[in-house]
Amino acid sequence: MLNEHTLTQLRGLRLDGMVRAIEEQATSTATTALGFDERLSMLVQREVAWRDDKRLARLLKAAKLKVSSACVEDIDWRASRTLDRSVVSALAGGDWIRNAQNLLITASTGCGKTWLACAFAHQAARSGFSVLYVRAGRLFDELHVAHGDGSFARKLIQLAKLDLLVIDDFAISPMGAAERNDLLEVLDDRVGSRSTLITSQLPVKAWHTYLDDPTLADAILDRIVHSSHRIALKGGTLRDTKQDQ
Repeated sequence: MLNEHTLTQLRGLRLDGMVRAIEEQATSTATTALGFDERLSMLVQREVAWRDDKRLARLLKAAKLKVSSACVEDIDWRASRTLDRSVVSALAGGDWIRNAQNLLITASTGCGKTWLACAFAHQAARSGFSVLYVRAGRLFDELHVAHGDGSFARKLIQLAKLDLLVIDDFAISPMGAAERNDLLEVLDDRVGSRSTLITSQLPVKAWHTYLDDPTLADAILDRIVHSSHRIALKGGTLRDTKQDQ
């Protein structure tokens, strides 16, 4: 095994995965018969895997997903939900995020739209994208506070940098002029460059009426609906099942 000084240097270089692999190799008889190239390759692969795991942990922590355990592999495919496997598979691939497109998920309460949104967000983080989940009401509250303390511009910059912004429970309560303007600001910074996932109990066709301002509604929906994918979940509530999905 390498001496402690060398291991300390490796830790100083933040090669923690490699250090762990070296320590494991020192106690494994299976690796003693391997050549230098093979053992070095194993060390490098372990370091890469270690960094990937650390990066995913950071991305998921920053994402603040409401359902952190949700993942596309656990989707409930019961026929009554009308989920298309080919559509979900394509979305899980992440090209919609690479192409700065949006995803709109609508369903009545309890049908699993939040769970599904978190599953897509989790998959995005696994693909290396930066993600943030936030309920629409809380987003508007945070933006209101940002106006008051002078951090609004900085908040917009932070949101604009996210590869995927998940806005959950859109149109669940009345929206005032301030919220409409703030939403337009957020979306305007993201259109054509970043992706937004929005869930709502309200069908997309009713969003214009909900926004209650024809001019702003046109501007907001142009930024949301253009280049968007849509999933409209069907069926009854899943809240009484083991997994709310």
